[in-house]
Amino acid sequence: MRRRRRRRGISASLVTLPFASILIMATLLLISRLPTRHPHLSLRQRSYKLAQRITMASSSSSSSPPSDPSLETVAPHAAVTGERKLNTDLQEQLPKPYLARALAAVDPSHPQGTRGRDARGMSVLQQHAAFFDRNGDGVIHPWETFQGLRAIGCGYPVSIAGAILINLVLSYPTQPGWIPSPLFSIHIKNIHKGKHGSDSEAYDTEGRFDPSKFDAIFSKYGRAHPNALTKDELNSMLKANRNMYDFIGWITSAGEWLLLYSVAKDKEGLLQRETVRGAFDGSLFERLQDSKKSA
Repeated sequence: MRRRRRRRGISASLVTLPFASILIMATLLLISRLPTRHPHLSLRQRSYKLAQRITMASSSSSSSPPSDPSLETVAPHAAVTGERKLNTDLQEQLPKPYLARALAAVDPSHPQGTRGRDARGMSVLQQHAAFFDRNGDGVIHPWETFQGLRAIGCGYPVSIAGAILINLVLSYPTQPGWIPSPLFSIHIKNIHKGKHGSDSEAYDTEGRFDPSKFDAIFSKYGRAHPNALTKDELNSMLKANRNMYDFIGWITSAGEWLLLYSVAKDKEGLLQRETVRGAFDGSLFERLQDSKKSA
């Protein structure tokens, strides 16, 4: 009897052994196929997913991504959009180029503006005008405009005519009240009210500096040189920026840009990008004044 029981126990254990091994194998197989919510339980699936990612990455790098029509800057039936191109990579060259800067005239080469320049809490447009405030009282009189034009290298006829026209046009819009100034003074704190139309729009209506509009000056019209304008390209820009029936804006823009070209063009007759940027924040005027003094 004991031998029979012993044989039955041995045979039972021999029978249950394959079932146990099958159960263990099934458990391991189940664990290996658990979802990736618990990655430490699924080594097989992790390795498969990693291989799949590498394959997808290599395939995506070899094939160019599909173009998005909403990002196109050229319309096939508007030829002017193809002639005046925009810099589609500006956001990779300058942080937030769509954001107008209040204190600094920035571009990809000067992401913080003019190095070492103290904005003194003024907007970029105010900094531009402040150079002509020769006594620093916040008000520009015609004789100060004359002195500023002479300081940057303008001759007597241009300086006299410029002082008269600039103060005549900008005096009343910048006055703190309704009464005109008999001395045709310009108040710097209200200089944003003197912003005219038919311009590059690199200044917004509050006097901030718009990097994308500034960059468009050269991407649209700088065809011979990507970072400079020739005299013909400058004239093309002036014509293109004209708003309908805005005769004062046409004349004012032409006077500003042609005056800038006459005093700041280089030896090859080019108006460089850095020169134009310096004119927007007034740092160019200070450099021209220093170079004239040293000469």
